[in-house]
Amino acid sequence: MSSVKNVIKDNYNMMLLKDYLREAIKEAGFSHAEISKTPTGTRVALHVTRPGIVIGRKGSGIRELTEKLSTDFGLKNPQISVNEIEKPELSPSVMCNRMAAHLERGTAFRRATMWTLKQIMEGGAMGVQITISGKLRGDRSAFEKHTAGVLPRAGHHAEVIVAEDIAHVNTAMGLIGIRIRIARKEKFVPEFELKKVQKEKPKQKKAKVEEIEVEGAKVEVVKTDEEKAKAKTESEQIALEEEKMKSIETLEEEEEKLK
Repeated sequence: MSSVKNVIKDNYNMMLLKDYLREAIKEAGFSHAEISKTPTGTRVALHVTRPGIVIGRKGSGIRELTEKLSTDFGLKNPQISVNEIEKPELSPSVMCNRMAAHLERGTAFRRATMWTLKQIMEGGAMGVQITISGKLRGDRSAFEKHTAGVLPRAGHHAEVIVAEDIAHVNTAMGLIGIRIRIARKEKFVPEFELKKVQKEKPKQKKAKVEEIEVEGAKVEVVKTDEEKAKAKTESEQIALEEEKMKSIETLEEEEEKLK
């Protein structure tokens, strides 16, 4: 077999592997995988939002995944490492999967788009562009682009600070494609530095201290006024977001009146 065919075969196997990982550890918030071959084996670095789901109880998840990669995909001595994503809102792959999950659950495409746009910008992105295409409202295919912030389109900055990903989702209307491009501030290298103006620190909210008796002993429990509900899996995260998404204005009713 020629070297060209070997390269094509390896790339095809890597594509199948990444597609499998995207479905197998979907609940862990899979972003991407870095695969590299070494003399001792194959290193697989998984980037997820919830590493505990991948690792499993006493490492059972890692062992099952290792056996799967070695038997089905032919990886020699796979060594898996799990890395946690600090800011899921700045990962195009994670946000594509979440937006696709909203569309699968029947959320209106524009409401899901506006919510995803808001979450990414609140997460600290410099700019974002979301393109959604397919059978959005009728039999004819259409597409919409929504942009916020500053997003370089070409040049060196676009190659360095902009990351993108694509996801597809099957709905009752048909196949819909999602493309998200995110520009991250921390990767931007400014040509000159600006002096920062010192701002007053916001007042910290008072915490409530409650005493609870546990086996005859008094224990103090500190509770803040606002506690955000944390989801254990991606499915729970999607369910929590659907409740908050109802307050977003999509202006679809006004658009229908103008037609």
